[in-house]
Amino acid sequence: MTLSEPPPEPTRTDRLLAAVGGLLAGYVSLAVADIAAHWVRPGASPVPAVGGAVVDRTPAAVKEWAIRVFGESDKAVLQLGILVILGLLAVGIGLLALRHRLLGSAAVGAFGVLGALAAVSRPDSDSALDAVPSLVGAVAGAILLYGLIGLLFARRAHGDSAGARADRRNFLVVAASSGLAATGAAALGRAVGSPAEEGATASRAALRLPPPASPAPTVPAGVQLRVPGIGPFFTPNRDFYRVDTALVVPRIDADGWRLRLHGSGVREERALTLRELMARRVVERDITLACVSNEVGGPYVGNARWLGVSLADLLREAGVRPPSEGGPADQLVARSVDGMTLGTPVEAVMDGRDALLAFGMNGEPLPFTHGFPVRMLVPGLYGYVSACKWITSIELTTFDAYDAYWVPRGWAAEAPVKTQSRIDTPRPLARPAAGTVMIAGVAWAQHRGIARVEVRIDEGPWRDARLAAEDSPDTWRQWTYPWAATPGRHTLTVRATDGTGATQPERRTDTMPDGAQGWHSVEVTVK
Repeated sequence: MTLSEPPPEPTRTDRLLAAVGGLLAGYVSLAVADIAAHWVRPGASPVPAVGGAVVDRTPAAVKEWAIRVFGESDKAVLQLGILVILGLLAVGIGLLALRHRLLGSAAVGAFGVLGALAAVSRPDSDSALDAVPSLVGAVAGAILLYGLIGLLFARRAHGDSAGARADRRNFLVVAASSGLAATGAAALGRAVGSPAEEGATASRAALRLPPPASPAPTVPAGVQLRVPGIGPFFTPNRDFYRVDTALVVPRIDADGWRLRLHGSGVREERALTLRELMARRVVERDITLACVSNEVGGPYVGNARWLGVSLADLLREAGVRPPSEGGPADQLVARSVDGMTLGTPVEAVMDGRDALLAFGMNGEPLPFTHGFPVRMLVPGLYGYVSACKWITSIELTTFDAYDAYWVPRGWAAEAPVKTQSRIDTPRPLARPAAGTVMIAGVAWAQHRGIARVEVRIDEGPWRDARLAAEDSPDTWRQWTYPWAATPGRHTLTVRATDGTGATQPERRTDTMPDGAQGWHSVEVTVK
């Protein structure tokens, strides 16, 4: 049979093998692309490149749903979903190739071109080489599919004969060999690591943090309550929440990192290295960060000791003045290496609070997941308007002139942290024994502090909880209340009052557009 002759009607076995061939071609294409990306740039691999484009175009409500349902596993779920969709498409391409061999192989190449376009169009792409992984992977997948379908064509031409059985064995051998080779090569590539990532890892390991010229005030005795079930006052780096849009964590070589400072009101554009930043007056502060996606009672809040330099001092040296002093810029736009932009009020950065460009976290260089080598943070503002990770640029502009990443997606341009409190123990649906039960948790209102926490049992009166010592108005505060628990089902509710005298409102609101609010309650059954 020649390619110009119509092939016999495919059997069920032919279709099954063609589907397997398409799926395998897709797998090999992704594996080869992943190997190539290790040598080009890990973020140029097609799955994170396409996934990043999907994230950018996903409605904010869908993102919030994903965070609410999957938590910090939302990125893994997204990538798994992309792989499932690609797998289904690959099966379809295999069946298409059974009818049109060249067209099916060309379809694999077309997906490679789409992956390449996605890679070079990402904000963190700075080279046309980012297209190489997807293109190389597509070529490998197309060649494999063309060859496998050719073996099926030969099998169908031989009909039900020994030759057909030999062709089927050859198909299975080629398929299995290709899959194993791709898997082994991909595993080896990941074990060896990419040169770029190795350089970044080495630069972080070699970094020695300078001692602070302005150390954090001594933490008062009593900030940590000795109540089982309540977390530590300082959140360990490994447990600190992570909410961002980066499907591949950027790994930046500290030696090549630069921070560009420019824009309206900047006397002269500057580009600072990490060494230059660390040579400035180093400040150490305890600051609690909270994510705007944190629902009432949610986990996306953490407290750490940060080491860095004053952002306000840097801006003033560059000639920047806040609007209250006649400055032309009211918005500071921070840009991350992955293209994320965050808009922060200049007035808040320069009003005397400890806004930092941080390079240390809990006594060590920033982890890669939390922004190494440098991130920004401003106490009292939600992270999406203040806590830029992997920061590479600071531009002074106005809110009228520029909308940062989240604003066109429905979030507020300015977002002060709302007063919140949370019950950490007992857990929802817990079954404590009757008697004294310690209710405990945390409350936070960064830059305002917590003045009071109250607890209510069922519909009873509000009772004052005992507050732990306060570290600073920029950190959360633990609290506890001894409850004389009686058998039965009970609802426990908490509310906090901040340092300005404002008490949390009862009515719960959604996280959009500027953060959730409302009282946190848990139900328990006392035995």
